[in-house]
Amino acid sequence: MKRTIITFLLLGVFLQLSAKVNTKVEEAVKGSFPKVDLIEPKQLILDKTIFKKIQQEARAKVETKIYRYYSLLRGNKTVGYGILIARKVRTKKATVLYAFDNTGKLKFAEIMGFKEPPEFIPNNTWMGQFKEKPGSAPLQMGKDIPTISGATLSARNISDGARIARAIFKYAIK
Repeated sequence: MKRTIITFLLLGVFLQLSAKVNTKVEEAVKGSFPKVDLIEPKQLILDKTIFKKIQQEARAKVETKIYRYYSLLRGNKTVGYGILIARKVRTKKATVLYAFDNTGKLKFAEIMGFKEPPEFIPNNTWMGQFKEKPGSAPLQMGKDIPTISGATLSARNISDGARIARAIFKYAIK
């Protein structure tokens, strides 16, 4: 039974790796990585040890061991990575793309999907706080990321997601 489940998961990973990149991902990436000519989708399955390291580093609940990420290539050279983080806000999920350069600098965070009511979506000014954040930035709501009155859960979700994405980059991708 276990072998069947693992085979099924690996088949799913293979099929997803061959899928086309969402145009919206391309649009989001082109703003911070203008000379990227290939966005290569990949799948990541965390082992138990890395999962624990990521959760400790992020200081947030990590809900899954399976992630989609993108290698951003210019010619044969990788110039960055985009990591999709899908987390439940209240009762529905929000999916955010976090992009990092090779040094670990957070280049941007872009909301890719948000199933909660539209009034809880953080505006562009608030989301802009995630641009060009160095790898040492705390990315913690209330410290260097202010809260949003009326959308505190959304703000916390995106801030926690940024720390999770950075830890994934640090321990599983880089």
